Amino acid sequence: MPAILLDNVSKRFRKVVLRTGYTTLKTSLTRRFTGTGTPVEHVEALQGVTLTVPRGATVGIVGRNGSGKSTLIRLIAGIYRPDTGHVTTEGRVSALIELGAGFHPEFTGRENVFISGIIVGLSKKQIRERFDEIVRFAGLEDFIDSPVRTYSSGMYMRLGFSVAVHVDPDVLLVDEVLAVGDESFVRKGLEKMYEFKRQGKTIVVAGHDLALVERWCDAAILLDKGRVTADGSPSDVVAAYRASMEPDQTYLG
Repeated sequence: MPAILLDNVSKRFRKVVLRTGYTTLKTSLTRRFTGTGTPVEHVEALQGVTLTVPRGATVGIVGRNGSGKSTLIRLIAGIYRPDTGHVTTEGRVSALIELGAGFHPEFTGRENVFISGIIVGLSKKQIRERFDEIVRFAGLEDFIDSPVRTYSSGMYMRLGFSVAVHVDPDVLLVDEVLAVGDESFVRKGLEKMYEFKRQGKTIVVAGHDLALVERWCDAAILLDKGRVTADGSPSDVVAAYRASMEPDQTYLG
């Protein structure tokens, strides 16, 4: 069985359309009681995506902002449910999606490490055994008992990444968060991901670092307006992405 399987997956979100012009009490009441309130549109974030990721593969997801990369990662992580189709994953999934995702700002770093570990299925004993290494890897020995609301964005990222890679996941999902880290931690984070790759873990990386995708991934997909428009070798997919970004050279004389 593959590590990740998406079968004809679609996801859409509601978008409230704001009206322009003045609104009086009379018009507000009229809209409420006649059912002609604020109009709502639906945005198709993903449309009919089918994807198979074999165990041990490293796959890159590229595309413009708003193409559906983050939505796809969240569907695989189980944060979103598809409107149509099915998402299947095999093994423990760990996701580093955004800074401090899942952290409670009023809790300390220590408390958040335990909460995050329990959420992904670790016992308190397993978390205690890994706790010192999590803190040491993040470089937060002096801040681990401070509320995470006092952390900088870099500290958030380091702790979130450290937790994600130390819960022994079978599948690691990364959504461009390393882009905000300092150079030394980015290097350390990439070394950890290389270690995962050597261990045969499954990794899915979404982002705009095309050089990293070409150099590091086994395969890649290109998303455009929620659809997969290219799927194959990283070099071919990156070339297709770059071509799609070029301005249209045709014109009417």
